[in-house]
Amino acid sequence: MSVSWEQVLAWRLTRQHLDPVDGAGAVEIVRRLCGVQAQLPSAAALAVAVRQANPDLNAVSRALAGRTLVRTWAMRGTLHLLPADGVADLLSLLAAARTWERGSWQRSFASIEQVETMSAAVCDALADGSALTREKLVDRVLTVTGDEAVAELMRSGWSAVLKPLAWQGLIFQGLSGDNRITFVRPDRWLPDWSGLPDPDEAAGRVIERYLGVFGPATPEAFSQWLLRGATSRGTLRRWFAALGERLTPVEIEGGTGYLRTEDLEELTAVRPHPVVRLLPGFDQYVLGPGTADPHVVPTQYRSEVSRAAGWIAPVIVHNGRVAGTWSATAGRPDLTFFEPGGQQDLDADAADLLAAEVERLGALLY
Repeated sequence: MSVSWEQVLAWRLTRQHLDPVDGAGAVEIVRRLCGVQAQLPSAAALAVAVRQANPDLNAVSRALAGRTLVRTWAMRGTLHLLPADGVADLLSLLAAARTWERGSWQRSFASIEQVETMSAAVCDALADGSALTREKLVDRVLTVTGDEAVAELMRSGWSAVLKPLAWQGLIFQGLSGDNRITFVRPDRWLPDWSGLPDPDEAAGRVIERYLGVFGPATPEAFSQWLLRGATSRGTLRRWFAALGERLTPVEIEGGTGYLRTEDLEELTAVRPHPVVRLLPGFDQYVLGPGTADPHVVPTQYRSEVSRAAGWIAPVIVHNGRVAGTWSATAGRPDLTFFEPGGQQDLDADAADLLAAEVERLGALLY
């Protein structure tokens, strides 16, 4: 079967609670999006709120407190919000890549022996169910190991050495009080935690969830989203092949991607129509396919979206494609279109949609 990119992008907007804006609870939205990037808590809260029929900027914090959402290092080594009942599947695939065992990672961060020492000591330090600040966790680890070198690695503000522990399901971030991050053990934090499943069992579930919002997509696009291509090609082929008839290849203007077979009818029935959305920084609509996807982010403007130090700008999305960026100025979105005169070139319908979106977002930023 064959579809256009206009259809694909329109379908993704619908699947991601962006056309219409019909999301409900934070957990439902985060699950649908396969996670929400959360280095910046305010951006994560806004990513959920802009998808809710009744926006609620406190929905994420309540779900974290209720332990139905968790925050941990996940895809691409970045902090994400993930549903408590689905986080183990994702972590299983990340752990399977064993990236911390590669020579380049060890030269940059820590040796395998140090990671193993850290893992055992952190599990011991958090065994009583405590939620410890970084300082207290490091103190306990130092007491257990007597290893100042390991303690110094853990003091790093970048937390790179803690990512292998997170991927193995040994540590999550707990609740933050007084702007201080805490750490917890998943098996003490979540009452139904049963550890990580076999990655070959988890892969099908994760791939189907991904394709259900970012499809049609290639195995390579999935791998870039997951861990910047760290999963071997052979493993990727096996995971996709195991889904068999549950996936269908779809031609998109000369390219091919996979879609869940159950979504074929819905995709082909899509009739694109004008849509304008203002999305926060680090939004999954952009990060799911990746900023290198020219069908979402025009190649010549990628540097305007993917900026220095890993910063992903808030974006203006017009008919599924990123048309510019915005920033908050005095509680209002200040728009910057890529093309000169881009805002003035909008037709009357799109201009009205943009005006309504500015008002809607402004109410959340105020």
